[in-house]
Amino acid sequence: MNYGKITQAYQNTERQALQETEDPHFIVLTMFNELLKSMRLFADNADLKAGGDLETKSKHFARSLTIIYALQSSLDFEKGGDIANNLFQLYEFGRQQLLSDLKEGKPAGTYQAIEFLGEIRDAWEEIGKKNDEDGRN
Repeated sequence: MNYGKITQAYQNTERQALQETEDPHFIVLTMFNELLKSMRLFADNADLKAGGDLETKSKHFARSLTIIYALQSSLDFEKGGDIANNLFQLYEFGRQQLLSDLKEGKPAGTYQAIEFLGEIRDAWEEIGKKNDEDGRN
């Protein structure tokens, strides 16, 4: 085995991981991806009478609320102005839908919130691509 190549590959991977965790845009995109994943898993299991799994429902309900809280807490209302306020309201809408659907045992509101949040996630990804392109030029 060539331990030098293995060590170099490991160091390159570690360096890339550190760069990614220092990129706030990447962190928010990851949070969006995880939020949408957790909200879908919650919604898919919200109706226990229709075969939903209580453990999955509970885990992803809590995870979704935690991520929403993190997204809301990361907003800078002074610099972000109306955009930050609108994002806060959208995150709050998602939170309210989760709470309502937990109470009702039906996922309709959560699926609607996923659709809206998915649009924001896609726009955030496009902004990142444009920033990457601008940074290379």
